[in-house]
Amino acid sequence: MRLILHCIKQHISTFLAGLLFLSVEAMADLLQPTFMSYIVDEGVKNADVRTVLYYGAIMLGIAALGALGAVMRNMFASRTSQAIGKELRGEMYHKVQTLSLENIDRLKPASIITRITNDVTQIQDFINGCMRIMIKAPITCIGAIALIVIETPRQIPMMAAVLIISAVFIFANMKCGYPRFERLQKRLDQLNNVSREFLNSVRVVKAFHAEEKEKEKFRIASEGLADAGVSAMRVMAVFAPLINFTVNFGIVVMLWISQNDSSTEIGKLMAAVNYMTQILFAIGMVSNILNTAARAMASSRRVNEILQETPAQLPPKEPLFPSIQGGVSFENVSFAYAGAGRASLEGITICINPGETIGIIGPTGSGKTTLVNLVPRFYDATEGTVRVDGYDVTQIDEKTLRRAVAVVPQKALLFSGTILENLRWGKADATVEEVRRAAKIACADSFVQETEKGYETHLSQGGVNLSGGQKQRLALARALVGNPRILILDDCTSALDADTEATVLNGLRRLSGQMTILLISQRISTVMKTDRILCMENGRIQGIGTHSELMHSCPSYQAIYDSQIGGMQNA
Repeated sequence: MRLILHCIKQHISTFLAGLLFLSVEAMADLLQPTFMSYIVDEGVKNADVRTVLYYGAIMLGIAALGALGAVMRNMFASRTSQAIGKELRGEMYHKVQTLSLENIDRLKPASIITRITNDVTQIQDFINGCMRIMIKAPITCIGAIALIVIETPRQIPMMAAVLIISAVFIFANMKCGYPRFERLQKRLDQLNNVSREFLNSVRVVKAFHAEEKEKEKFRIASEGLADAGVSAMRVMAVFAPLINFTVNFGIVVMLWISQNDSSTEIGKLMAAVNYMTQILFAIGMVSNILNTAARAMASSRRVNEILQETPAQLPPKEPLFPSIQGGVSFENVSFAYAGAGRASLEGITICINPGETIGIIGPTGSGKTTLVNLVPRFYDATEGTVRVDGYDVTQIDEKTLRRAVAVVPQKALLFSGTILENLRWGKADATVEEVRRAAKIACADSFVQETEKGYETHLSQGGVNLSGGQKQRLALARALVGNPRILILDDCTSALDADTEATVLNGLRRLSGQMTILLISQRISTVMKTDRILCMENGRIQGIGTHSELMHSCPSYQAIYDSQIGGMQNA
């Protein structure tokens, strides 16, 4: 709830303005039954048309004032709630960008999306409801009670009983509703996770004819969300009628108590019944808004988890800004992912010279990608030290480090926009000549020039209008545009044919000495001509050296060679 109060405090002027107009509207609603009683008791009873018209004109003016208050209240409520929603989403998006991959892995992307969208909407709706209904309800309720007490003081015991019983029901409603609404939001997380996983893997699903399996997963998640929604709504379905029954029963008691009143008091009785109806409406509004509050409180807690999240990787207190040349060293480095049963890397020690090209090979799960992810500080080593040019990477300014390191992942990630805009991610002010030079090295320039608009060709989200090999070549070109000092290639030529891969690797060899290259590959033919080869298995280094050296000294490397090339030669 502190988060919601903090958000309101940031917009206190518009919030109070909305409450002012809401108060005008509430007072107008409260005055109407009183003047109606005057019309009945003084005008209708005495057949005095002038009195009827006089009080009728006053009621009309009060109604116009109330309508103006309602219009202005709606305008300020909408403006305030929308501004708060925009700012909360902006703060969360900025916060997520500051978090490390370890934080994001733990929070889960699908849950983060739900919090930025649906959870913020719940808070936004609650604040809007507060300004439109929540404050009006107690004003109306207190005002109606006061007027009933003034006009018919005999109703005080009945009013007290109605209010106490209604308060008990409202408290029980909140107590039962909060955990159910929190569960509802978690079920929504699960549904979003299933949907996101399917959309990201739709090609694999179709390739394996696994649509029915995915439908079943979605059905289970959808039913879980529906069950949670029914459970939450059931609370409202139980308590709302009980509250209505309590107040209506109070109206019946009030009429029974007033049965012996003078006929001259019929106007006051009408007003009292009208005020009891307003109390019923106000209590109903309070009950509904408190249900919204229960959901908003659950959402605010989830939003606050993001905003209060401490990045796993904290920036150095006194960051270093070295001119990076490309030397990389691992000193007895070990690493384990959060919640993993075992370490992904153990006791890694290696020194890589600036301008050297290192091939990294090993079976799936051997820790190749994990190793290179420690260089740009996507993760921090749990033991040991990773250094760049002799500096501990945890002490180097993050922007300085990542400007010097370019990463080309196996799965090429492109963004909606033109090819030129995508390639300029590597260097925002790169000229067309610089972009084309990088694209030529990556063997991307030829197919780009064949498109109708060349580098101005528009790419759909994720580059779905390109082949896998084309996307990989553009991702490589994007990395080369920035002229990095350290280039990490994470099996980024896996979708290329042998001739294109050879051309790309030859282009990279011409850059030898200009940048340090860490080349991960599953194919031994890709790493054979690198300066040195690092062979890994089960998170450990099995051997390091040239191809010929490893063929004599590393059984793991020999096994890879025999499985890929040796068997073909023997055949």
